[in-house]
Amino acid sequence: MLRLLLTRRWVALTLIFIALVLIMYRLGWWQFHRYQETKRNDHRISLAAHAPPVSVETLSHPGAAIPERDRYRPVTVTGRFDAADQFVVRRRTNAAGNIGFFLITPLVTQDGKAVLVNRGWVAPDNNDGAAYPAVPKTPQGVLTLTGRLQPDETSKLSRIRNVSGLPPRQYMLISSTEQAKNLTEPVLGGYVELVTTKPALGAAYQAESVAGPDSNSQSTSDAAIVGKGVHLPYAIQWWLFALLLPIGWVILFRQGLKDERESAEAAEPAEAAEVAA
Repeated sequence: MLRLLLTRRWVALTLIFIALVLIMYRLGWWQFHRYQETKRNDHRISLAAHAPPVSVETLSHPGAAIPERDRYRPVTVTGRFDAADQFVVRRRTNAAGNIGFFLITPLVTQDGKAVLVNRGWVAPDNNDGAAYPAVPKTPQGVLTLTGRLQPDETSKLSRIRNVSGLPPRQYMLISSTEQAKNLTEPVLGGYVELVTTKPALGAAYQAESVAGPDSNSQSTSDAAIVGKGVHLPYAIQWWLFALLLPIGWVILFRQGLKDERESAEAAEPAEAAEVAA
């Protein structure tokens, strides 16, 4: 047994098995840590999403960076929509997975500040998908809206590459910093995903609602929930593989011993015949 184990073939094979066990063990822990991180993120998102609404100006101000703990926090804001400065962001999908645009309309508050409001998804032009799309009418008068607070989008957060040189009123990202260059009012940091308004809007004024954090459809914030429910099964899978490899090694080694024994037994009559001769 020891002689077989110390052959070059079995030394190399044993080292490969040990390396694979260690790699799979580490991969299992990596997936388990991802699972724990996802659980923490889910808990944080749940706490924020189910918190009572507060005025957006209690959590944001011009130039503010919205922290992770406030993402999805319900906020309220009162003001008038600024149709002249609204724009769309490209390459966004709705619940059905269709690619279109998000319609962003600044809301000017009663104290003269602007808040970027994502009013929802709109379909592209059937004849030219890159053209500025047909958008819902912009409500007139003072509105009080409730929505989910979101941080400014970046390429890292949204995984969307920012592109310059787009047609007028089209952008790749929702960024209060970028839009502050275009608006005369001070712009609050982050933006708001519209949920409801008072008074309620008619169908002609509504875009398709953006999915919340508990939905399976893609939204601007899906980076926070990608991989949900996946990492723990992967961790268990890697650890099972790590456990099965030593069993496989033992089976192979026992087969190797059996083959060597049979070869030795087959060689004995031949040696005896040579001696007799």
